[in-house]
Amino acid sequence: MKDDTQKAYIDELAEKIKKYQKSYYQGEGEISDAEFDALWDELRKLDPENPVLQKVGSDLSDEAADGGIFDKSEHIIPMGSQEKAANPVQFLAWAEKHKYPEYLVEYKLDGASLELQYESGIFTKAVTRGDGHIGDDITRNVRKMKGVVNYLAAPFTGGVRGEVIMSHQVHKTLFSDKANCRNAANGLMKRKNGEGSEHLEVICYDAFFTNTMGLPYPFNDEKEKMDWLSSAGFNTVPVEFCKTPDDVIDYRAKVMEIRPSLDYDIDGLVIKNREIDLEDARRNRPDKQIAFKFSLEEAVSTVRNVIWNENGVTYTPIAEFDTVELAGTKVSRASLSNPDTIKNLGLKIGSKVVVTKRGEIIPKIEYVIHEDGEQDSLLGELFANNSLRDVAMPEKCGTCGTPLKNEGSRLYCPNTACPKRLHHQLEKWISVIDIRDFGSTLIKNLFDSGELKSISDIYSLTEERLTRFFLNDDSIEKEKVSLGARKVLASIEKSHKMTLAQFIAGLDIEGIGETMIEKLVDAGYDSIEKLLAASEEDIASVYMFAEITAKTLVEGLKENEAEIRKLIDGKIIEIEQHSAGQGLLAGKSFCFTGELYTMKRSEAEAKVKALGGLAKSSVVKDLSYLVTNDTSSGSSKNKKAAQLGIPVIDENTFLKIINEKAE
Repeated sequence: MKDDTQKAYIDELAEKIKKYQKSYYQGEGEISDAEFDALWDELRKLDPENPVLQKVGSDLSDEAADGGIFDKSEHIIPMGSQEKAANPVQFLAWAEKHKYPEYLVEYKLDGASLELQYESGIFTKAVTRGDGHIGDDITRNVRKMKGVVNYLAAPFTGGVRGEVIMSHQVHKTLFSDKANCRNAANGLMKRKNGEGSEHLEVICYDAFFTNTMGLPYPFNDEKEKMDWLSSAGFNTVPVEFCKTPDDVIDYRAKVMEIRPSLDYDIDGLVIKNREIDLEDARRNRPDKQIAFKFSLEEAVSTVRNVIWNENGVTYTPIAEFDTVELAGTKVSRASLSNPDTIKNLGLKIGSKVVVTKRGEIIPKIEYVIHEDGEQDSLLGELFANNSLRDVAMPEKCGTCGTPLKNEGSRLYCPNTACPKRLHHQLEKWISVIDIRDFGSTLIKNLFDSGELKSISDIYSLTEERLTRFFLNDDSIEKEKVSLGARKVLASIEKSHKMTLAQFIAGLDIEGIGETMIEKLVDAGYDSIEKLLAASEEDIASVYMFAEITAKTLVEGLKENEAEIRKLIDGKIIEIEQHSAGQGLLAGKSFCFTGELYTMKRSEAEAKVKALGGLAKSSVVKDLSYLVTNDTSSGSSKNKKAAQLGIPVIDENTFLKIINEKAE
């Protein structure tokens, strides 16, 4: 049973879809196809049996775009809507259930669907999609359009399906006031007086033969059908055959690249079996074909360079590629994580790549488009003679000159005394432990002067030693007091107690953060001694860890053991013995988003953990509360909380909860 919050959200989604469907079919689409598909997919995920999802097309409107009434007419075969895949993962899930010897792939035109009806080779009627069974008879308008064949050489009786489109050139020259070609075409074809229809074109992609006079069927499979349409004089979409689903994905990426150069709009590909299946075609939503859509969150680009970002002692490759637009933002860089990623992708300088966001903040290179086999002339021209060069990897540390160690999953300087390593560890510790007023400039000055060489040195700093980094010699001689030095010391004094997760995360072990250590604590590794004694196999058995991460942690703890002993055995640091499930907030979890007014987000999370609760970084189904001071915003976290029925509270409510618990 869905709760009231989730049901209200589902109802809102359904109403939006109905509204945008109506505007789409009336030729005044208000949002892009990608945005509409996102709404559709969200409703399908939350309520798969919702009546809106079972409906094809839109409610018929008797009124033409310029007034007047169109007659209604029935389709020869119902014009159902297609199953959709918004990304390669969804397509592969469909392909797993539909294993064909080969996949016939066509452009999915972004226009207005139409059925041309013929009797004994003579064009008799043109019917819009309507509700999938009955549409508007706009024959008079269609006769003016390019691409319509009035008389066929063969006595064909049946239907030919196509899409009414407006070319980019016509849109730019005559109808630039319209939002896009599809909206303009929809409006023109629905004019009762037919004015402007001569600027439109019909491109065809399907046909159904219904001749009952014993004549031979003019085509035996989907490829022969497309050849028959072309030979009969119809304009048709390009057809490609792919041997495997992965080949389809590669072909889609290549079409994404040439898409801007086409004369008309396409919004994806249609994938089907070569074999004709009339029974499946009669369904409201045919099962044996799918629309593999393009997305605002995907783009194709060319890698021009790979630079290496130095984060501590680790060297991370960053791909630089031709600027593309993803989800409304311009992107020209993406992390490649490590040398193994470059190797596994087969990436080179000059490679064509698919870049995605998929709701993520940081762009990602999904895969490299490898050129193989024959392509149509446009694709061949685009990908031919593409100069490729291997990615050059740095060989020595830029700070200490030590040869870098390449473990595949990590490229780094192995020198434990590398100044860059020590400096970065100090910055990480101060950031994780949240020592206030200890900024990066002060850290660097103290490090460069030799005052700071290790984490434990932080706790031996005195006001006198700090003052000279805040005041000049004249001020010091006049016995002036440095308020800055005192504030830093006060912050250091507050940082002697911390959780085990904070302590380990502050050591700056590659890829090891607080959340991961909390998982180890929950698994029973709840002390320094237990962690130091754990083997790689022990750590790898814990959720969120694998062999590589476990190896990194065990080696990192061993490398830092002397410093760990100095901090713990020397009573410099005290590990607080708080664990989830035992405090006043036991069983409760909180996720914070946006700006807090009375504290930093890290402080709020620390308060939750101190009371035995869990602080989560994302909205998941078992979350107790999402905390934000903008409870009515349309942020992704707010939307997801509404979907999952998770309470959204503001900072004041959060403070009341923790204060009540504390009392």
